[in-house]
Amino acid sequence: MSLRHYSLVTGAYWAFTLTDGALRMLVLLHFFNLGYAPVTLAFLFLLYELCGIVTNLLGGWIASRLGLRVTLVAGLALQVVALGLLAFLNPAWPELWSVVWVMAAQALSGVAKDLTKMSAKSAIKVLVPADAKGALFKWVAVLTGSKNALKGAGFFLGGLLLATVGFAGALGIMAGSLALVWLGVWLAVPRDLGKAKSKAGWRDLFAKSRAINVLCVARFFLFGARDIWFVVGVPVFLRGALGWSFAEVGAFMACWVIGYGIVQGAAPAVLRGRSPAGGTATLLTFVLAVVAAAIPLGLAAGFAPGPMIVGGLAVFGVVFALNSAVHSYLILDYTDGDKVALNVGFYYMANAGGRLVGCLLSGVLFQVAGLAGCLWGAAVFCAAAAVTSLALPRGGEEG
Repeated sequence: MSLRHYSLVTGAYWAFTLTDGALRMLVLLHFFNLGYAPVTLAFLFLLYELCGIVTNLLGGWIASRLGLRVTLVAGLALQVVALGLLAFLNPAWPELWSVVWVMAAQALSGVAKDLTKMSAKSAIKVLVPADAKGALFKWVAVLTGSKNALKGAGFFLGGLLLATVGFAGALGIMAGSLALVWLGVWLAVPRDLGKAKSKAGWRDLFAKSRAINVLCVARFFLFGARDIWFVVGVPVFLRGALGWSFAEVGAFMACWVIGYGIVQGAAPAVLRGRSPAGGTATLLTFVLAVVAAAIPLGLAAGFAPGPMIVGGLAVFGVVFALNSAVHSYLILDYTDGDKVALNVGFYYMANAGGRLVGCLLSGVLFQVAGLAGCLWGAAVFCAAAAVTSLALPRGGEEG
């Protein structure tokens, strides 16, 4: 694959990411403003996450047989359809009908997101030579970091569009823009991108190495920890308890994800150019568990909630970003190039599973125990990820 083709794939992924971030903020703030309960808000995202589990598993298998172009084009097209469906939501419908409609559209968006992400991440392994581990870590960090920075920009964009052109108008603008991106990818990306030399069988879906299995379990808990506070708890607390405006909530969530993306992109420099091994992931996850527990302890000690949440989650974001960057490198390091789509799909299936559980717990814990319950839940998941990471291969730190 040429650098030009990789640039096309990455550009499409960036465009998709903007709409994905904006859509999350649009749905969350729009339906919170309509008076939906925290648990109901969480349910709006459940099928989004659930479909991601199945999509990552089967998407990697499909990509290995048909190529990454097929999954990338399909992902972009499904997102356009999902945005269009949401734009036709009728405010006069009963709440149950609205919830079902949004969950169905979000399900399509979840399939679209994971097809697109799996395609873009797998393309890195195709481009980078097998013996260039330092370069692989750098490229993974840059792609993942830039993606998350753009997703943060999407959060801000979602809040801004909701305040200026409304829910349906914002969705129409995003659907039209992404349709143009889809057309460009369909015309320019080669058909054989990422095809495996030998056809993968059904047994290959689950035939993974021990290192990959352990990493996937750790990934499940890591992203569950983030979404326990991220999906419902913090945005609703900032809007409902602290009285922040839509734009302010969107700006904070945007800044957190943008900062997280910047740190991810800088991970190779922070780790001094070394190719990380399992020990790096383990250490970072234990540190993250301590940071996660410190935030609710600070709130319980009487610190002002605004500065404590903003400052504590900023530190959480730095450590989480480094941890995530190391995970994203390790999954590619642990896999053979010919099986990259299968293994990356399996890895992101675990990632989606963690987000699904975290999403549900975010609404339940916030409704039962408030923001503190969400933060303690995140700390428990971080500790579980840290303990799991102890079983990762240690290896030597390679320069």
